[in-house]
Amino acid sequence: MAAWGERLAGVRGVLLDISGVLYDGGEGGGAAIAGSVEAVARLKRSRLKVRFCTNESQKSRADLVGLLRRLGFDVSEGEVTAPAPAACLILKQRGLRPHLLVHDGVRSEFDQIDTSNPNCVVIADAGEGFSYQNMNKAFQVLMELENPVLFSLGKGRYYKETSGLMLDVGPYMKALEYACGIEAEVVGKPSPEFFKSALQEMGVEAHEAIMIGDDIVGDVGGAQRYGMRALQVRTGKFRPSDEHHPEVKADGYVDNLAEAVDLLLQHADK
Repeated sequence: MAAWGERLAGVRGVLLDISGVLYDGGEGGGAAIAGSVEAVARLKRSRLKVRFCTNESQKSRADLVGLLRRLGFDVSEGEVTAPAPAACLILKQRGLRPHLLVHDGVRSEFDQIDTSNPNCVVIADAGEGFSYQNMNKAFQVLMELENPVLFSLGKGRYYKETSGLMLDVGPYMKALEYACGIEAEVVGKPSPEFFKSALQEMGVEAHEAIMIGDDIVGDVGGAQRYGMRALQVRTGKFRPSDEHHPEVKADGYVDNLAEAVDLLLQHADK
């Protein structure tokens, strides 16, 4: 690999994944990953622009930010790009009325959306809500539509909580795609539109930005396809096999966010 100075030259903006990079969720809200609170603070004191880019879909953006602040992070709602608010914009623009298969914790994000007589389905990480009954209802709504539209808030396979690995929305999205013979529209990483909106909010071009995440496909692969650079942290859902992924190779692998920030402050924006 090229020297770090070469790989990080010209970076002006940093997109941070949240789950698995800043903290691991779990009982009582979860726990901050060692060194990550101070790493975010150091980034924010630097000349680099910082934004948080998450596929979190079990919590509203307000609840997520509240949790992060309790864990010690300096973060505000306006700094977070999340899939539920992005999905609401799309639904309004296209005049769509969703059947929601989502976690109760994120339902408040859709309070201003008409859900009567649904003409699409929105699926998110519903956790215990992924019962046969609820999946079958979403399937029935889609099959009754002449032009079925399925939105998925992210398409992750799994994520890490303090108690272990947890199935994410992706496997359930794939089940509905397979059953209905359709392809979901993904709102969230690795969708190019999602990265585009985060970078626009930050005021940085793709070639000047770097993504830091724990997901080799959603974070790293998605960011690179959009023209950004990307580092993978060896925290959260990271698996040693990620460093030998057949299709995606990160611009660098670091032990944690603290190490990534050390390198960025040393080499970026030069």
